[in-house]
Amino acid sequence: LARFFSRSTRKWLYVGLGVKRWLALLFIGVTLLGLGFAYILVDLYRTIDLPDIFYYLTLQFISRTERALLFGVLALACVVIALYKLSQVLLAPFVGDDTNVVDRLYRQRARKRGPKIVALGGGTGLSTLLRGLKDHTDQLTAILTVADDGGSSGKLRRELGVLPPGDFRQCIAAMADSEPLMSQLFQYRFGTGAGLDGHAFGNLFIAAMAGVTGSFERAIVEAGRVLAVRGNILPSTLENVTLCADVRDDAAPRVAGESAIAQRGKPIERVYLEPEQVSAYPGVVRAILDAEIILAGPGSLYTSVLPNLLVQDVQRALATCTALKIYICNVATQPGETDSFSVEDHYDALASYAGAGIFSHVLANNNFDVGFPEHSSSQMVRAEEGRARAFEMIAADVVDESKPWRHDPKKLAREILKLYNAKSKGV
Repeated sequence: LARFFSRSTRKWLYVGLGVKRWLALLFIGVTLLGLGFAYILVDLYRTIDLPDIFYYLTLQFISRTERALLFGVLALACVVIALYKLSQVLLAPFVGDDTNVVDRLYRQRARKRGPKIVALGGGTGLSTLLRGLKDHTDQLTAILTVADDGGSSGKLRRELGVLPPGDFRQCIAAMADSEPLMSQLFQYRFGTGAGLDGHAFGNLFIAAMAGVTGSFERAIVEAGRVLAVRGNILPSTLENVTLCADVRDDAAPRVAGESAIAQRGKPIERVYLEPEQVSAYPGVVRAILDAEIILAGPGSLYTSVLPNLLVQDVQRALATCTALKIYICNVATQPGETDSFSVEDHYDALASYAGAGIFSHVLANNNFDVGFPEHSSSQMVRAEEGRARAFEMIAADVVDESKPWRHDPKKLAREILKLYNAKSKGV
């Protein structure tokens, strides 16, 4: 019986798992059933002459106390073994071979009680954030920009008229609870070939699903179902928009197209959408108003984060909601967008679109001993000492030491939830 009372088995009794109450009900039911059966046996024993063999079958040659203990232990052992084996049989199709059932159930219950989090952004930065947060909550919503016009997404957008699927593909893969092979398949990018060169399989899948279901938003839902995505992935708007920028360049001060903005390599003075007046996707506004934590970034400041804030309905929802709002500053500057930017410069650019004081906290990296490439065109983002701030800064080690220009998903999620828990307790 040592196996059945191991540490893994004892986890079934952890607080909040929702198992003990049903075990108690089962115990009461078995007890009442045994009591009823005992009354029947007693009545038969008193009214019917039973064969002598029943003397030995009912162990009447030992005391009643000993009989009660023996039958009780045997009954309990049978119930425990039966429940253990039954859980293995019933749950085996729904969990992987390398996953302990109770561990998976415990984590699932914990995620269901997690905070409602909305993350605004796009690209690799947002998918990195989501990869860390998905282990802490199932109430996770990613809101993505739809202005991407480069690479595979740009081709599909121009040729098929769908919203750019690239950022959605990355977020689906990041939030997936499926087997690793499925995520790798979704991220697979074709090499040279007849018409497929440069396309990611996930982009083609989403575009095909949009044709089958009749809408892009439905395609995202169905694609997420295939990969068992934890949470929701929403476009900031369903309208066909172009991201434009005014840059410090007298020869050509206007740049049209997300992919062209960073390539121009000139200081950005302003970004805007064409058309400027667009409606937010309805689910986006609801998610923001219902959120407990709202995150902006990490990711390309002008081409991934700010485009979401250019949708006026999103701006108004952010100003109205009472959630904890955190801007996650990039670990490194981005050539062509944020050259030489400090933490404060990043925040000032964000505040000029979101509104002053809307994002009350900034999470920035403070670990600079990670061997950043010496000849890189980027540099690590640092805070300016002595500069006045309109926000509360949280400096923490959130860098990925193997890729020091990116965040570490687990570190990032830990610091966000640490701040949220502290604010929830009034610290």
